[in-house]
Parts: sequence; C-alpha cells; structure tokens
Amino acid sequence: MSQFIVGNYRPGHTLVHRIPAGPKLGLLAVFSIATVAAPGPWAAVGLFLASLAIAAWVRMPLRHTLRVLRPLLLVIVLVTAFQVWQQGWSLAIHVVAGLLASVVMALVFTATTSIDAVLDAIVRGLGPFRRFGANPERFALAFSLVIRAIPGILDIAVETRAAAKARGLERSPRALLVPMALRTVARAYETGDALHARGIGDDD
Repeated sequence: MSQFIVGNYRPGHTLVHRIPAGPKLGLLAVFSIATVAAPGPWAAVGLFLASLAIAAWVRMPLRHTLRVLRPLLLVIVLVTAFQVWQQGWSLAIHVVAGLLASVVMALVFTATTSIDAVLDAIVRGLGPFRRFGANPERFALAFSLVIRAIPGILDIAVETRAAAKARGLERSPRALLVPMALRTVARAYETGDALHARGIGDDD
C-alpha cells in the first residue's frame, strides 16, 4: 500500500516534469489556495477536473490515482455529511471538490518530481538562513528521513493489523497500537544508530 502514497516518481518529458522543484512547489501552494478561494462550488469542480486533466497529461495511471484516493473515501463521506448538515450541498461540493483537487495535484507533484530534486530545492531555499546558523543540508536530511520513513510505518501498520487479525484481536486497540509503536520506535533507533555509525549528524 505504501508505494502508492510515497515515492511514485515517474520520469517524463512534459512541461510539468521540466518545471524545477521549487517553483513547482510554489505553484502547488497557489493551486491549493485557489481551491479554497474558488468563487462557488462549480469553480471548485472545475479545478478538480483540471487536476485530473493534468494528471492524465503527465501520464499518471488512472488505476494508481484511484487507489491513492480510495483511503480518502471515508473522510470525504464524513466531510460531505457534515457540510451538508451545517451549510448545505453547495458548500459541501465546494469543500470536497477542492480537497480532491489539492490531493490530485499533490500526487502530480510527487509523480513529476524526484525526491532528490525536492531536497536540492530545500537546500537552495534555506541557503540564505545560513547566516543565522541554519544548516540546510541537515534539514534536507531530516526531511528525506521523514519521507522515506512513511512507507515503512505504513507497512508496519499493515503487518501489525494482519498479525492481530490472525490472533482474532483485530478489534483490540492494544493489540494494534502497542506492537506498532514498539516497532516504529525500534526502527527509529536503528536509523539513528546507522546515521551515528557513519558520523552523520555529529556536531563539529
């Protein structure tokens, strides 16, 4: 499951692929703001359709996109029900369409931008803060570790759930949360030990 959320970079030659990571991330932020500021539900729906068109343009497989969006189904149902109850269908369509548009565009970003390009953009963006004692390379390393840890944590969650289900304890929060927490912390310690053994993160 985790491979459908993180690390789905697909090389290509479209205009979206050629935009540098920094400006592309800025465009993603502008697009997300536009989904919130869209004047009415149909404008938000239009942005959602535009995001799907861009996803098709960069050749993101439809099945892959739907598999990533499937875990959001429960959230979408809850958000829709709450907004309909509070404000009516118009605002519900606006909120849900905007949410889906932002998620699809985030997928487009990860599909057209390699992790290395994102890390380089972070280092360049934080470069001016060196004079204040910031270490852009260390921040980029931390970001990389977080990104690469997400699939591992999701895999641990899936394995823990499967183990609990095999023992007939799938409804027990303790049987799910305690092993998952212990394995996640153990993996964090292993990563820290590996970095320390290579001298990464040590103070000068």
